[in-house]
Amino acid sequence: MKTKTIRIICLFLMVATLTGCAYWWRAYQTYQQMGEFDKYFSVVAAEDFTLKFKEPIMLSDDFVSLARLRPTEETPTPDGKHWRYWFHKINGYNKPVSPKVEFHSDLNFNKKDKLAAWSFSSLFLEIAPPKFLEASLRSIGGGEINKDKMQLRGNTDAIEKIAADLPKKSVVVAKLGQPFEIKKEKDKEVYIYRFLLDTKTIDEGYEDRAISEVKLSFDNKTQELIRMAGRFAGLKISINYKKFQEKSADES
Repeated sequence: MKTKTIRIICLFLMVATLTGCAYWWRAYQTYQQMGEFDKYFSVVAAEDFTLKFKEPIMLSDDFVSLARLRPTEETPTPDGKHWRYWFHKINGYNKPVSPKVEFHSDLNFNKKDKLAAWSFSSLFLEIAPPKFLEASLRSIGGGEINKDKMQLRGNTDAIEKIAADLPKKSVVVAKLGQPFEIKKEKDKEVYIYRFLLDTKTIDEGYEDRAISEVKLSFDNKTQELIRMAGRFAGLKISINYKKFQEKSADES
């Protein structure tokens, strides 16, 4: 019992030293819940994608502290409050394109101000297919924390592979339009899109966080979307879809 207590204290001190803030401790507790995904979370994927928290921990102020950005819309609800972050595709002059291309992310908080549901709209699912998005979330439970870089790398080996096709480049471009930039590499093309977060306030020194640069990697041979990486309201997301996809007979 004494050894276990010492380990728990050491773990707490490590996190406290790493972060120095209570919101990072709540984030770490949420990460721990990911290890028992079905016990603490549920997923609803229809027109949008919603991650529901069965035993919420994170507070609304935690997201502002982490992102240094406030949402576009803040609306009170009978059960608490609703936040919406709107992202608008922009050109090289940081102006919204026409016709507009946009997506949103929603946060719903309960009466105790704890995050109860997190949703992503349909356009976002064009670059993060629901099955693969759920798999990436599940992989967090067995992930590795990098204290120096403040990063969390998911454990893809522990996740059941997905027998599903990935979006084709032509389909993605039809939805998102032409990219801001294209980088050609040996076996892939990287399409770079830029989105601007419509936010009320930005902390001084964090103005660059309002601009999201999204990198989509397409395989030259299959024309499939194989990787997505971007930053959304301070949250960095990178998903290598091929690590979650079940290999076909040709690849075996």
